[in-house]
Amino acid sequence: MKADSTIDFEFFVQLAKLKSLSGAARSLGMTPPAATKRLGILEERFGTRLVNRTTRSVSLTPEGETYARFAAQILDQVREMEDAIAGTPAEPRGRLRINATLGFGRTTIAPLVSEFAKRYPHIDVQFVVTDRPVDLVEGAFDIAIRFGELPDQRLRARRLMSNRRFLCASPKYLERHGVPERMEDLVDHRCIIHTQNDDAYGVWRFVQDDHMETLKVNGSLSSNDGDIVLRWALDGHGILIRSEWDLAKYIQSGRLRLVLSDVVLPSADLFVYYPGQRNESPRARAFIDFLVKHFEAPFVPVDVGKAPTERKRISRARRS
Repeated sequence: MKADSTIDFEFFVQLAKLKSLSGAARSLGMTPPAATKRLGILEERFGTRLVNRTTRSVSLTPEGETYARFAAQILDQVREMEDAIAGTPAEPRGRLRINATLGFGRTTIAPLVSEFAKRYPHIDVQFVVTDRPVDLVEGAFDIAIRFGELPDQRLRARRLMSNRRFLCASPKYLERHGVPERMEDLVDHRCIIHTQNDDAYGVWRFVQDDHMETLKVNGSLSSNDGDIVLRWALDGHGILIRSEWDLAKYIQSGRLRLVLSDVVLPSADLFVYYPGQRNESPRARAFIDFLVKHFEAPFVPVDVGKAPTERKRISRARRS
């Protein structure tokens, strides 16, 4: 098989998935003109249109659907062949596609990828960060690093670290508005909303009597970026739910206080996910083991018993 054919297959599978020439180009590191030219060459080779193009999107013709289906199958076979013959556990090689969340991927995983690449120079890493979870199977990813529960039963997972969630606020906010003593008191407070995926806006979940409860809170500030909402909490704008990965150093320094520390919130444990329908390749195993070793002791956990909550020192009566 010609190398160009494999590139054509990867390009067209991404085009079929994203339904966008520019999107397919970005995913493969191509320029939009190069993607348009490659599609033209493909259609000229087969003597037929593979896609219907408009100014906003593309859709596959019947011939394009056939080509995309066979291309995906061939790429799967190529990956299985590479996994079988290219590289050993001692010296893995080949391509490794990794996905992670936007902020965490940029600040934490990207430096680890850099270190991993120095250790394993024969592995070609494609690292893609997104603000939403991706389909590992359709996106041809080998690995995804995500906080939270397993999103797809076709995947397998390995826990990298435990990561509890807490309610928190700055001392400045608590001095001004008082401290809630029950979850129900949060409806009278300014809450900072972290919008994630398709979660209902301003609905916070917590565990009570071994079952999940929900509470609708109010707030004038919201964002889909975790670093932004954390900064707003530090600036004294309200009460926030964040994981101890983000909070630990601020709780220890006193810049943030725990609120209702005895309330149990859904955890945000960190997992590495990988497709379950095939065996891990040596390069995937090497990266997973590398992550596990790094996250063995990633931070000093929040000590609920010692972390100040200010409950006893600040009156609830003050509201504004």
